[in-house]
Amino acid sequence: MTEKLDKVVTRRDFLNQVGKVGGAVAVYGAMDSLGLLGSSMFANAASFNAPKKSDLVMANKMGKKVVILGAGIAGLASAYELSKAGYDVHILEARDRTGGRNWTVRGGTEETEINGVKQVSKFDKGQYMNAGPARIPQHHVTIDYCRELGVELEAFTNVNEAAYYYQENVGPLSNTKIRKREIKADTRGYVAELLSKAANQTALDENLTSQDIERLTAYLTRDGALNSSRKYTGTSYRGYTELPGAGLKPGTVGTPYKFSQILESGMMNHISSEYSFDQQMMVFQPVGGMDSIPKALEAKLPGKITFGAEVQEIRQTSDGTRVVYKVNGKTKEMTGDYCICTIPLSVLKNIPADFSSEMINAMKNISYAPTGKIGFQFKNRFWETEDRIMGGMTTTNMDINQIWYPSYGYLSQKGVVIGYYNFGQAALDLGNMTIAQREKHALAQGAKIHKSYTSEFENSFSVAWHKIKYNEGGWVSYTASDRQNYYPILNQPQGRIYLAGEHLSYLTAWMAGAFESARVAVTQIHERTLQENDSKVKAG
Repeated sequence: MTEKLDKVVTRRDFLNQVGKVGGAVAVYGAMDSLGLLGSSMFANAASFNAPKKSDLVMANKMGKKVVILGAGIAGLASAYELSKAGYDVHILEARDRTGGRNWTVRGGTEETEINGVKQVSKFDKGQYMNAGPARIPQHHVTIDYCRELGVELEAFTNVNEAAYYYQENVGPLSNTKIRKREIKADTRGYVAELLSKAANQTALDENLTSQDIERLTAYLTRDGALNSSRKYTGTSYRGYTELPGAGLKPGTVGTPYKFSQILESGMMNHISSEYSFDQQMMVFQPVGGMDSIPKALEAKLPGKITFGAEVQEIRQTSDGTRVVYKVNGKTKEMTGDYCICTIPLSVLKNIPADFSSEMINAMKNISYAPTGKIGFQFKNRFWETEDRIMGGMTTTNMDINQIWYPSYGYLSQKGVVIGYYNFGQAALDLGNMTIAQREKHALAQGAKIHKSYTSEFENSFSVAWHKIKYNEGGWVSYTASDRQNYYPILNQPQGRIYLAGEHLSYLTAWMAGAFESARVAVTQIHERTLQENDSKVKAG
């Protein structure tokens, strides 16, 4: 099929036709399935028989320059794909590093918040925290880029039934750390009991046959571990108060909590989040830190990034774009045929730019989610030795929200625990504390769950994303109204300026959103280049 296609379809024709159907993702997927991709999003033009002159633009040198603003995942991916297709690319990055919100904090990492407060990480060598993205679902395109770039992955323990739920002010189960498996098993058991009873009532006759009801009851009996009377009295699913062993040690199953207590505690409300599409097992992380991904992309772009370049203006010209920026105190300009801007809207809205009034209004009406993290380095991995927790997360209604146990360095001596990962008002409240207050507050709450929290503590590093320069928020936070009224505008190119980033996707907060949006922008620029080149050929 590929051989026949090559004889009759030019690259321009293919991109134009498929692009009309589904945009960048469809283009990429269709080309890949037809064997038209090499290591790039774009196949080599030489593979086509007798291409039109307009298709020769696909050769090694496109003769087009693209200025890219921001060396986060979207900016790096845009530059990477465009450079493979022969475009001249250059990235202007305000920071002294790549990655943007993909940021791994190690010993010696420095950060000054927008209020002037500076931190320097004291983590030991080999210890780190991923301050931004920390996990990769297996269905995300991020996995494909890791494969192509040679980024080694390891399992991230996203769900661990041995971790805890801990709630305050919620009835009889308050101030008690309870293994997640206990709450999950008891909830399933009691719900199965109720459904089993309902299955034998005439209320279900309209929807199920007698055979259906019999099969449903059998399933509920197994799933909820119901006894012969179809009552839930406990199950090994929830764990043991005494573990099974050798000899005469069959193990002792723990006594279930009362259903009313579980309902009052609200603990079961956290269960569903672990079943959501992007949280399902398995998920992964790069070995040694999430910044392995931007570092791998950076290595593919030697000499293509200017660091310390703070964008001052984004302008349109008669036949291209012009970006004014400052570097080392000097004002400079860079021109290009196109510009891909990956600067977060929270920052971009304050940069003078030749955007339409609709675009400016859209940017000003979009909010970013407040979120924060703190990393605690502990002298010993007490969560493994005392609590038998190997990775995963403890969930609480305290404002630390979650405690993440590291998914690396198992059985070693030290480790860095995420002492809080919170959102909304809790993130604002903790983030607006001093560095010392954040540390003290999170330690005090964590100590309610782990007795060794304070005694084993060594040092910390905290991140309040609404106070991080060049971000001013965690990720874009769209309402349904925003998606309807503003999102389509944000997706429209502004002349020769294209936006990209997680905020131009339905995968907000994920690296995959940045990768996918970069591919959309790259494909749009490429299609436009082909069309303009074709027009010149016809005119000449």
